[in-house]
Amino acid sequence: MRILSGIKPTGVPHIGNYFGMMRPAIEWQERGEAFYFIADYHALTTLHDPALLRQYSRGVALDFLACGLDPEKATLFRQSDVQGIGQLTWILSTLTPMPMLENAHAYKAAVDRGGEATVNLGLFAYPVLMAIDILIYQSNIVPVGRDQKQHVEMTRDLALKFNRTFGETFTIPEPSILPGVETIRGLDGQKMSKSYGNTIELFSEEKALRKKVMSIVTDSSPVEAPKDPSNSAIVDLYRLFASDSDVRDMESRFRAGGTGYGDFKKQLFEAIWVYFAPMRSRRKELESDSAYVDRVLAAGAERANALAGETVAKVRRATGLD
Repeated sequence: MRILSGIKPTGVPHIGNYFGMMRPAIEWQERGEAFYFIADYHALTTLHDPALLRQYSRGVALDFLACGLDPEKATLFRQSDVQGIGQLTWILSTLTPMPMLENAHAYKAAVDRGGEATVNLGLFAYPVLMAIDILIYQSNIVPVGRDQKQHVEMTRDLALKFNRTFGETFTIPEPSILPGVETIRGLDGQKMSKSYGNTIELFSEEKALRKKVMSIVTDSSPVEAPKDPSNSAIVDLYRLFASDSDVRDMESRFRAGGTGYGDFKKQLFEAIWVYFAPMRSRRKELESDSAYVDRVLAAGAERANALAGETVAKVRRATGLD
């Protein structure tokens, strides 16, 4: 069983990235042949600073390794280090209907935010490149957040269409969504996203992390008033880090009143700080050995290219380009 997932290096990885993609990916490395890529081609749809792209790409690699990715069990590599992705993206785009792309959630959200004039072709055609990211390695399982499930469904549709048109070529992938973390709430209560500027980064310094957590948006309920835990970003985030009994205790204290939001935020901060402590320590070790990260990415690119090359040759034969 081959597992494939990717993460865009458009900023510093945050809690939503960790629970929605990184932790599930690390768990999957024990269950099959895992390929995880740093999606630097995708990042170019919004990030046009080369120094930042390099910094973020390396940061993603460091964070992934610090969080438990084992390069002996999983292949970690940069998307742009793999040959043939552009070739296959073009070939698949010739079978992609325009309405499919116009219906993509990412495209519609970008239009809603800034209008059609702000959307570049790369962002519009994002699902085709994502499809090739999956199909080029003949992936069986794609761990994704619920918001990305549509893209995997598009990938399946396009792979089936290609196979009907040119013969059996691509493996049809299945999405895997980890229950309970489909959408992680950010500081403002919306989905946690770099685009919204509402993230809590994985490895912030203590003072910066505390400041972020204390800035979570709440209502104006006074300290003594009962509060509703069912619609609280504080409780939702705490649930990711605390035991079931600790979560039930916080929910009870919400309903009872007598505790201010500030105290609940402090409790959340402590839970986050303790949870990531061993990973922070591991990351510092990795930062001191930059050659190790280079070796991991180089070895990952070699393995990914070997597999991708087989698919490229297969597609070229099927389409008559050989």
